[in-house]
Amino acid sequence: MRTWIRVVLLVGLALSSPASAQPKAAEADAELAASQAIVGKLNAYVALLNRTLRASESITRYASWADMRTGPTGRERIIYGLYSLYDVRGEIERARAAVSKPPAMPELDAKIGPYIAAYETLAPITTQANGYYERQDYKEDKMAEGKALHARLAPAAQTFLAERAGLEALFAREKERSDATELALVERREGRKARWHVMNVMIRARSILPLLPSDARPVVDMPAFEAALAGYAGAVRELDAYVAAEPGALSSFESRPRSWLGKLREFRDKLAAAKGDARRGAGRDLTWIVNDYNSMISTAQLASTLPSRP
Repeated sequence: MRTWIRVVLLVGLALSSPASAQPKAAEADAELAASQAIVGKLNAYVALLNRTLRASESITRYASWADMRTGPTGRERIIYGLYSLYDVRGEIERARAAVSKPPAMPELDAKIGPYIAAYETLAPITTQANGYYERQDYKEDKMAEGKALHARLAPAAQTFLAERAGLEALFAREKERSDATELALVERREGRKARWHVMNVMIRARSILPLLPSDARPVVDMPAFEAALAGYAGAVRELDAYVAAEPGALSSFESRPRSWLGKLREFRDKLAAAKGDARRGAGRDLTWIVNDYNSMISTAQLASTLPSRP
């Protein structure tokens, strides 16, 4: 059931609002600089999270055929191996540099080092194991090296996933604060126009993600899910009303939020029939919901960089 979700990249503000709508110049410049510093720092962290997501996917692939407790035996019906990892040296360097940059985010900043250390422990083992299984060496050594690799891979994977879960939770908290600040700043500078509506919809959409089912938590908290869905639906209706008044303002983005809302409501209905338990059929829809959300991220980022209409 597990489907990985991209962490959204933040987009900094452009100076596009008329002077009459802005606060005093010095105050506005300071406010904008502070917002951009937050965005820059979180973007360095989110780039690391997104690029190292491949390690999580690789662990999931390995766990799909090998018992994570006892390791591979060589008698498995299908041996899939793992996924190769990406080069993340640049993302690691930028994330480490961002730790010491303002503004200070004590808990989140302190989590970056242990996360990188966990990844750097796991990565070479994963790479070695990937080569072993791609070459099908287990056919020659009766899975001897596979068993030895598992003894190192399993604890490294457990540590990495735990560090990632902790980092994602702290990042989400800082992201919520940043979202609220950024949305208020956009409204003060531009009003509730195109950029504001895109951000408002995506903030509401992200509130739904932690409530989706997972392998560890297959039963959904339906009242919380309904509340988040209602908030998202309200933001979509506001967006649609704006688009109706400003045709073409968000042509590349405008249809995606309402389409996702329809799919979420279908998913909600299936969950409700199963008393929230995604294992009773509804879980099959999760991949499409997550894929559509990830696609919506890309169009939202593009729409957020366009200047708002006067």
